[in-house]
Amino acid sequence: MPVVRAMEIRQLRYFVRIVELGSLSKASQTLHVAQPALSQQVAKLEDEVGKALLIRSSRGVTPNEAGQALYYHARLILRQVDQAMTIARSDNGQITGIASIGLPATTVAAIGLPLVRRVREKYPGISLNVVEAMSGHIDQLIRQNRLDLAVLFSRDLPSDLTREALMVEELFLFLSEDSPLLPGQTEVTMNDLADLPLILPTSPHGLRKRIEAEFESRALSMTLVAEIDSLSLVMNSVNDNIGGTIKPMGAIMQEALRGRNYRCLRVSDAQLRRSNYLYTLPADALSSAGTAVASELRIVIEELISNGEWDGFLPPPDIRMTGGDLLVGEVF
Repeated sequence: MPVVRAMEIRQLRYFVRIVELGSLSKASQTLHVAQPALSQQVAKLEDEVGKALLIRSSRGVTPNEAGQALYYHARLILRQVDQAMTIARSDNGQITGIASIGLPATTVAAIGLPLVRRVREKYPGISLNVVEAMSGHIDQLIRQNRLDLAVLFSRDLPSDLTREALMVEELFLFLSEDSPLLPGQTEVTMNDLADLPLILPTSPHGLRKRIEAEFESRALSMTLVAEIDSLSLVMNSVNDNIGGTIKPMGAIMQEALRGRNYRCLRVSDAQLRRSNYLYTLPADALSSAGTAVASELRIVIEELISNGEWDGFLPPPDIRMTGGDLLVGEVF
């Protein structure tokens, strides 16, 4: 295996920053390196690779196909180098480093605080970076190796990522406590849902696709009054009686702190559920900090489910709980 020289590491750092900023001049200012020197380092890197890596134009620079491939791998290499240095500098034997995890908004509402608390108490040397976003954005970040872990609802991400079944969420109809819709009902049918004004995420997101699939399988159409990719705005709109929404129970787990209560109606004639998967970088690329956070995430979910704190959250049917460990198979 060839030795990676200090100059090569520096070149990779320069290259990654240039691609991220899309400009040599901006990268020069951020890196505090004169632009001619920066251009020279890029030229050396391109010479070593044997081909051009950047497309230069009056609007800045963008990576070509080879440059894009190098960018993704360079980020992973630099992450490993930084983590290795952090571990080497540690003198107390504790797991240290940065672990980044992407969580959809409803998942953050349910497990965000318990996860942060557990990691802080058990691993004070780990700096936990939680990225809350819609599932489509988290999908992009984990594909680009910009996250160590992610909870997503699709099982179709690249095979170089490690995937395991994590939990199953039941989806409910949520209405405001004083909503005039469906008075006195505690359950709802799919036909009922078709007649209701609904507030849902935009079409690229996993929750919307799951709901649409259920409607389409019954040849039903939805009555959409708003498409919103913000959980807080969705719940504000529901609270204001603009419409109802279909979400997992995690959507309202923090709402009570705001003094809000909602009517929660189970769908009686459909198994409206969503599978959750934990994605991580491959074992040889995942840091010890990332591995520790993944373990704590599993424990947090198991405890919330087993303690009954998560109505509508179930372990996948192929998960056995034994002594605090989750034994996970792949059947869905």
